[in-house]
Amino acid sequence: MKNISALRTILAIPKTIVLTSHRNPDGDAVGSSLAMCHYLKKLGHTVHIIVPSEYPDFLDWMPNIDEIVVYDLDKERVQDLVNAAEVIFALDYNDLDRIDKVGDMVKKTDAVKVMIDHHLQPADFADFMLSEPSASSTCELVYEFITQHMDDKANIDRKIAEAIMTGILTDTNSFKYSTSPKLFRTAADLVEFGVDDYLLQDLIFNSLKQKNLRLLGHCLHNRMEILEEYNTGIITLTKDDYADFDISRGDTEGIVNYLLKIRNIKMAAFIMEQPTIVKISLRSKGDFSVQKIAQKHFRGGGHRNASGGASFQSLRSTVRRFKELLPAYKAELTA
Repeated sequence: MKNISALRTILAIPKTIVLTSHRNPDGDAVGSSLAMCHYLKKLGHTVHIIVPSEYPDFLDWMPNIDEIVVYDLDKERVQDLVNAAEVIFALDYNDLDRIDKVGDMVKKTDAVKVMIDHHLQPADFADFMLSEPSASSTCELVYEFITQHMDDKANIDRKIAEAIMTGILTDTNSFKYSTSPKLFRTAADLVEFGVDDYLLQDLIFNSLKQKNLRLLGHCLHNRMEILEEYNTGIITLTKDDYADFDISRGDTEGIVNYLLKIRNIKMAAFIMEQPTIVKISLRSKGDFSVQKIAQKHFRGGGHRNASGGASFQSLRSTVRRFKELLPAYKAELTA
Protein backbone atom coordinates (compact mmCIF):
# COMPACT_ATOMS: atom_id res chain seq x y z
CA MET A 1 0.00 0.00 0.00
CA LYS A 2 1.43 3.35 -1.06
CA ASN A 3 1.54 6.31 1.34
CA ILE A 4 0.78 4.11 4.34
CA SER A 5 2.40 6.68 6.62
CA ALA A 6 -0.22 9.21 5.54
CA LEU A 7 -3.03 6.75 6.27
CA ARG A 8 -1.49 5.91 9.63
CA THR A 9 -1.51 9.62 10.46
CA ILE A 10 -5.20 9.85 9.52
CA LEU A 11 -6.08 6.82 11.64
CA ALA A 12 -4.00 8.02 14.60
CA ILE A 13 -6.83 10.38 15.60
CA PRO A 14 -10.32 9.00 16.35
CA LYS A 15 -12.58 9.32 13.31
CA THR A 16 -16.08 8.43 12.24
CA ILE A 17 -15.53 5.51 9.88
CA VAL A 18 -17.89 3.59 7.60
CA LEU A 19 -16.97 0.15 6.27
CA THR A 20 -18.73 -0.89 3.07
CA SER A 21 -18.92 -4.19 1.22
CA HIS A 22 -20.72 -5.59 -1.80
CA ARG A 23 -24.29 -6.68 -2.49
CA ASN A 24 -25.09 -10.25 -1.47
CA PRO A 25 -22.27 -10.24 1.08
CA ASP A 26 -20.49 -13.57 1.54
CA GLY A 27 -18.17 -14.83 4.26
CA ASP A 28 -15.24 -12.77 3.01
CA ALA A 29 -17.29 -9.56 2.80
CA VAL A 30 -18.74 -10.01 6.28
CA GLY A 31 -15.54 -11.38 7.78
CA SER A 32 -13.34 -8.57 6.49
CA SER A 33 -15.89 -5.95 7.57
CA LEU A 34 -16.26 -7.32 11.10
CA ALA A 35 -12.50 -7.83 11.52
CA MET A 36 -11.80 -4.23 10.48
CA CYS A 37 -14.66 -2.99 12.66
CA HIS A 38 -13.31 -4.74 15.77
CA TYR A 39 -9.78 -3.52 15.02
CA LEU A 40 -10.65 0.11 14.30
CA LYS A 41 -12.81 0.32 17.44
CA LYS A 42 -9.74 -0.73 19.41
CA LEU A 43 -8.01 2.35 18.01
CA GLY A 44 -10.80 4.56 19.35
CA HIS A 45 -12.76 5.13 16.15
CA THR A 46 -16.53 5.20 15.80
CA VAL A 47 -17.26 2.50 13.23
CA HIS A 48 -20.33 1.40 11.26
CA ILE A 49 -20.69 -1.35 8.65
CA ILE A 50 -22.95 -0.93 5.61
CA VAL A 51 -23.91 -3.53 3.00
CA PRO A 52 -26.48 -3.12 0.21
CA SER A 53 -28.40 -6.34 0.95
CA GLU A 54 -28.78 -8.89 3.72
CA TYR A 55 -26.06 -11.36 4.67
CA PRO A 56 -26.70 -15.16 4.68
CA ASP A 57 -27.99 -16.62 7.92
CA PHE A 58 -25.21 -19.22 8.17
CA LEU A 59 -23.07 -16.33 9.44
CA ASP A 60 -25.50 -15.38 12.22
CA TRP A 61 -23.13 -16.70 14.89
CA MET A 62 -20.49 -14.01 14.23
CA PRO A 63 -20.06 -11.49 17.08
CA ASN A 64 -21.67 -8.08 16.39
CA ILE A 65 -23.04 -9.14 13.00
CA ASP A 66 -26.43 -7.74 14.02
CA GLU A 67 -24.88 -4.25 14.00
CA ILE A 68 -24.46 -4.33 10.22
CA VAL A 69 -26.74 -1.78 8.55
CA VAL A 70 -28.45 -3.07 5.39
CA TYR A 71 -29.30 -0.47 2.76
CA ASP A 72 -32.33 -2.38 1.47
CA LEU A 73 -33.83 -2.31 4.98
CA ASP A 74 -32.85 1.18 6.18
CA LYS A 75 -31.99 3.57 3.34
CA GLU A 76 -32.23 6.76 5.41
CA ARG A 77 -29.84 5.56 8.08
CA VAL A 78 -27.32 4.46 5.46
CA GLN A 79 -27.47 7.91 3.87
CA ASP A 80 -26.92 9.55 7.26
CA LEU A 81 -23.98 7.29 8.09
CA VAL A 82 -22.28 7.89 4.73
CA ASN A 83 -22.79 11.64 5.01
CA ALA A 84 -21.20 11.68 8.48
CA ALA A 85 -18.21 9.50 7.58
CA GLU A 86 -14.72 10.95 7.64
CA VAL A 87 -13.16 7.74 6.34
CA ILE A 88 -14.84 5.09 4.16
CA PHE A 89 -13.36 1.64 3.60
CA ALA A 90 -14.22 -0.38 0.49
CA LEU A 91 -13.81 -4.03 1.45
CA ASP A 92 -14.01 -6.98 -0.93
CA TYR A 93 -15.01 -4.97 -4.00
CA ASN A 94 -13.08 -2.91 -6.53
CA ASP A 95 -15.66 -0.60 -8.09
CA LEU A 96 -18.38 1.54 -6.53
CA ASP A 97 -21.03 0.00 -8.77
CA ARG A 98 -20.62 -3.20 -6.71
CA ILE A 99 -22.41 -1.47 -3.83
CA ASP A 100 -25.25 -0.19 -6.02
CA LYS A 101 -26.89 3.04 -4.82
CA VAL A 102 -24.60 3.21 -1.82
CA GLY A 103 -21.81 3.76 -4.34
CA ASP A 104 -23.48 6.94 -5.57
CA MET A 105 -23.57 8.20 -1.98
CA VAL A 106 -19.92 7.33 -1.38
CA LYS A 107 -18.86 8.99 -4.63
CA LYS A 108 -20.36 12.33 -3.52
CA THR A 109 -18.61 12.48 -0.15
CA ASP A 110 -15.32 14.14 0.71
CA ALA A 111 -14.41 11.27 3.04
CA VAL A 112 -11.01 9.64 2.74
CA LYS A 113 -11.52 6.40 0.82
CA VAL A 114 -9.53 3.22 1.44
CA MET A 115 -9.84 0.08 -0.71
CA ILE A 116 -8.77 -3.36 0.49
CA ASP A 117 -9.63 -5.98 -2.11
CA HIS A 118 -8.41 -8.99 -4.12
CA HIS A 119 -10.40 -8.69 -7.35
CA LEU A 120 -8.88 -7.96 -10.74
CA GLN A 121 -8.83 -4.53 -12.39
CA PRO A 122 -9.64 -2.17 -9.52
CA ALA A 123 -11.30 1.13 -10.39
CA ASP A 124 -9.52 4.36 -9.50
CA PHE A 125 -11.74 5.81 -6.78
CA ALA A 126 -9.75 5.27 -3.57
CA ASP A 127 -7.20 7.55 -1.94
CA PHE A 128 -5.40 4.51 -0.50
CA MET A 129 -5.43 1.06 -2.06
CA LEU A 130 -4.34 -2.41 -1.01
CA SER A 131 -5.20 -4.49 -4.07
CA GLU A 132 -3.68 -7.96 -4.52
CA PRO A 133 -5.54 -10.25 -6.97
CA SER A 134 -3.19 -13.08 -6.01
CA ALA A 135 -4.51 -13.06 -2.44
CA SER A 136 -6.95 -15.77 -1.43
CA SER A 137 -9.41 -13.34 0.08
CA THR A 138 -9.91 -9.82 1.31
CA CYS A 139 -9.64 -11.22 4.84
CA GLU A 140 -6.09 -12.33 4.09
CA LEU A 141 -5.35 -8.74 3.05
CA VAL A 142 -7.00 -7.35 6.18
CA TYR A 143 -4.56 -9.44 8.19
CA GLU A 144 -1.71 -8.06 6.07
CA PHE A 145 -3.03 -4.52 6.53
CA ILE A 146 -3.13 -4.78 10.31
CA THR A 147 0.07 -6.72 10.90
CA GLN A 148 2.32 -5.24 8.20
CA HIS A 149 1.01 -1.91 6.96
CA MET A 150 -0.25 -0.77 10.37
CA ASP A 151 2.49 -2.76 12.17
CA ASP A 152 -0.05 -3.58 14.86
CA LYS A 153 -0.10 -7.34 15.34
CA ALA A 154 -0.41 -6.75 19.09
CA ASN A 155 -3.99 -5.53 18.64
CA ILE A 156 -5.25 -8.70 16.98
CA ASP A 157 -7.38 -10.76 19.35
CA ARG A 158 -9.39 -13.94 18.97
CA LYS A 159 -12.52 -12.12 17.77
CA ILE A 160 -10.62 -10.38 14.98
CA ALA A 161 -8.79 -13.59 14.10
CA GLU A 162 -12.06 -15.57 13.87
CA ALA A 163 -13.57 -13.00 11.52
CA ILE A 164 -10.48 -13.12 9.30
CA MET A 165 -10.41 -16.93 9.28
CA THR A 166 -14.11 -16.99 8.32
CA GLY A 167 -13.41 -15.06 5.13
CA ILE A 168 -10.41 -17.22 4.31
CA LEU A 169 -12.32 -20.47 4.82
CA THR A 170 -15.30 -19.41 2.73
CA ASP A 171 -13.37 -17.85 -0.16
CA THR A 172 -10.94 -20.78 -0.42
CA ASN A 173 -13.63 -23.41 0.29
CA SER A 174 -11.60 -24.77 3.20
CA PHE A 175 -8.20 -24.20 1.57
CA LYS A 176 -9.09 -25.84 -1.75
CA TYR A 177 -8.54 -22.73 -3.92
CA SER A 178 -6.12 -19.80 -4.13
CA THR A 179 -3.72 -21.21 -1.58
CA SER A 180 -0.13 -20.10 -1.09
CA PRO A 181 2.64 -20.42 1.50
CA LYS A 182 1.72 -16.93 2.70
CA LEU A 183 -1.88 -17.98 3.24
CA PHE A 184 -0.94 -21.01 5.32
CA ARG A 185 1.41 -18.88 7.42
CA THR A 186 -1.47 -16.47 8.01
CA ALA A 187 -3.77 -19.35 8.98
CA ALA A 188 -1.16 -20.66 11.41
CA ASP A 189 -0.93 -17.21 13.01
CA LEU A 190 -4.70 -17.06 13.38
CA VAL A 191 -4.76 -20.42 15.16
CA GLU A 192 -2.09 -19.10 17.52
CA PHE A 193 -4.40 -16.16 18.26
CA GLY A 194 -6.92 -18.67 19.58
CA VAL A 195 -9.00 -19.61 16.55
CA ASP A 196 -10.56 -23.06 16.89
CA ASP A 197 -10.52 -23.96 13.21
CA TYR A 198 -12.53 -27.16 13.74
CA LEU A 199 -15.31 -25.25 15.50
CA LEU A 200 -15.25 -22.52 12.88
CA GLN A 201 -15.54 -25.01 10.02
CA ASP A 202 -18.46 -26.64 11.83
CA LEU A 203 -20.25 -23.30 12.28
CA ILE A 204 -19.72 -22.28 8.66
CA PHE A 205 -20.20 -25.50 6.73
CA ASN A 206 -22.37 -27.70 8.96
CA SER A 207 -25.32 -25.41 9.63
CA LEU A 208 -27.59 -26.44 6.76
CA LYS A 209 -31.34 -26.79 7.04
CA GLN A 210 -33.15 -29.82 5.67
CA LYS A 211 -34.32 -27.81 2.68
CA ASN A 212 -30.69 -27.09 1.73
CA LEU A 213 -29.88 -30.78 1.34
CA ARG A 214 -33.14 -31.41 -0.52
CA LEU A 215 -32.30 -28.51 -2.83
CA LEU A 216 -28.81 -29.92 -3.42
CA GLY A 217 -30.30 -33.31 -4.26
CA HIS A 218 -32.74 -31.67 -6.68
CA CYS A 219 -29.93 -29.74 -8.37
CA LEU A 220 -27.75 -32.82 -8.84
CA HIS A 221 -30.52 -35.22 -9.85
CA ASN A 222 -32.85 -33.01 -11.89
CA ARG A 223 -30.98 -29.88 -12.92
CA MET A 224 -27.47 -31.06 -13.76
CA GLU A 225 -26.19 -31.37 -17.32
CA ILE A 226 -22.72 -32.61 -18.22
CA LEU A 227 -21.18 -31.54 -21.52
CA GLU A 228 -18.35 -34.05 -21.79
CA GLU A 229 -17.15 -32.64 -25.10
CA TYR A 230 -16.19 -29.42 -23.29
CA ASN A 231 -15.40 -30.82 -19.82
CA THR A 232 -18.13 -28.54 -18.52
CA GLY A 233 -21.05 -29.01 -16.15
CA ILE A 234 -24.17 -26.87 -15.81
CA ILE A 235 -26.80 -26.64 -13.07
CA THR A 236 -29.89 -24.48 -13.57
CA LEU A 237 -32.58 -23.25 -11.21
CA THR A 238 -35.94 -21.86 -12.31
CA LYS A 239 -38.21 -19.37 -10.58
CA ASP A 240 -40.48 -22.32 -9.75
CA ASP A 241 -37.55 -24.03 -8.02
CA TYR A 242 -37.07 -20.93 -5.89
CA ALA A 243 -40.69 -21.10 -4.81
CA ASP A 244 -40.83 -24.89 -4.35
CA PHE A 245 -37.75 -24.98 -2.12
CA ASP A 246 -38.34 -21.59 -0.46
CA ILE A 247 -34.84 -20.53 -1.51
CA SER A 248 -33.50 -17.51 0.33
CA ARG A 249 -30.17 -15.70 0.42
CA GLY A 250 -27.27 -18.07 0.98
CA ASP A 251 -29.22 -21.28 0.30
CA THR A 252 -27.44 -21.92 -3.02
CA GLU A 253 -23.96 -21.22 -1.63
CA GLY A 254 -21.44 -23.85 -2.71
CA ILE A 255 -23.72 -25.90 -4.97
CA VAL A 256 -21.74 -24.99 -8.09
CA ASN A 257 -18.61 -26.55 -6.57
CA TYR A 258 -20.14 -30.03 -6.68
CA LEU A 259 -19.77 -30.08 -10.45
CA LEU A 260 -16.00 -29.79 -10.08
CA LYS A 261 -15.97 -33.01 -8.06
CA ILE A 262 -16.63 -34.91 -11.32
CA ARG A 263 -13.51 -36.29 -12.99
CA ASN A 264 -12.38 -34.25 -16.02
CA ILE A 265 -14.84 -31.42 -15.40
CA LYS A 266 -12.84 -28.22 -15.79
CA MET A 267 -15.60 -25.59 -15.73
CA ALA A 268 -18.84 -25.40 -13.77
CA ALA A 269 -21.76 -23.05 -14.39
CA PHE A 270 -24.66 -22.43 -12.01
CA ILE A 271 -27.38 -20.47 -13.82
CA MET A 272 -30.27 -19.18 -11.71
CA GLU A 273 -33.51 -17.58 -12.87
CA GLN A 274 -34.51 -14.76 -10.54
CA PRO A 275 -37.48 -12.35 -10.75
CA THR A 276 -35.84 -9.74 -13.00
CA ILE A 277 -32.46 -11.22 -13.90
CA VAL A 278 -30.62 -14.47 -14.55
CA LYS A 279 -27.52 -14.83 -12.36
CA ILE A 280 -24.52 -16.88 -13.38
CA SER A 281 -21.90 -18.35 -11.06
CA LEU A 282 -18.80 -19.84 -12.69
CA ARG A 283 -16.03 -22.00 -11.24
CA SER A 284 -13.02 -23.70 -12.82
CA LYS A 285 -10.02 -25.87 -12.11
CA GLY A 286 -6.40 -25.12 -12.88
CA ASP A 287 -5.38 -22.35 -15.25
CA PHE A 288 -8.69 -21.99 -17.06
CA SER A 289 -10.07 -18.50 -16.38
CA VAL A 290 -13.80 -18.10 -15.88
CA GLN A 291 -13.18 -14.46 -15.09
CA LYS A 292 -12.69 -13.64 -18.76
CA ILE A 293 -15.97 -15.36 -19.66
CA ALA A 294 -17.89 -13.55 -16.94
CA GLN A 295 -16.42 -10.20 -17.89
CA LYS A 296 -16.68 -10.51 -21.68
CA HIS A 297 -20.08 -12.16 -21.99
CA PHE A 298 -22.07 -11.64 -18.76
CA ARG A 299 -21.24 -8.16 -17.45
CA GLY A 300 -19.41 -9.63 -14.48
CA GLY A 301 -16.00 -10.54 -13.20
CA GLY A 302 -14.21 -11.92 -10.19
CA HIS A 303 -11.25 -14.28 -10.03
CA ARG A 304 -9.61 -16.73 -12.39
CA ASN A 305 -11.31 -19.75 -10.82
CA ALA A 306 -14.40 -18.11 -9.35
CA SER A 307 -16.46 -15.45 -11.08
CA GLY A 308 -20.02 -14.38 -11.64
CA GLY A 309 -22.22 -12.38 -13.95
CA ALA A 310 -25.77 -11.79 -15.07
CA SER A 311 -28.06 -11.88 -18.07
CA PHE A 312 -31.27 -10.02 -18.85
CA GLN A 313 -32.38 -12.72 -21.27
CA SER A 314 -34.61 -15.64 -20.28
CA LEU A 315 -33.14 -18.65 -18.50
CA ARG A 316 -33.42 -20.79 -21.64
CA SER A 317 -31.78 -18.12 -23.80
CA THR A 318 -29.00 -17.60 -21.27
CA VAL A 319 -28.22 -21.32 -21.11
CA ARG A 320 -28.21 -21.51 -24.91
CA ARG A 321 -25.92 -18.48 -25.09
CA PHE A 322 -23.52 -20.04 -22.59
CA LYS A 323 -23.38 -23.29 -24.55
CA GLU A 324 -22.75 -21.39 -27.79
CA LEU A 325 -19.63 -19.86 -26.20
CA LEU A 326 -18.03 -23.21 -25.43
CA PRO A 327 -16.58 -24.05 -28.86
CA ALA A 328 -14.37 -20.95 -28.66
CA TYR A 329 -12.86 -22.27 -25.40
CA LYS A 330 -12.75 -25.98 -26.30
CA ALA A 331 -9.00 -26.13 -26.77
CA GLU A 332 -8.38 -24.72 -23.29
CA LEU A 333 -11.10 -26.80 -21.64
CA THR A 334 -9.87 -30.07 -23.10
CA ALA A 335 -6.12 -29.50 -22.89
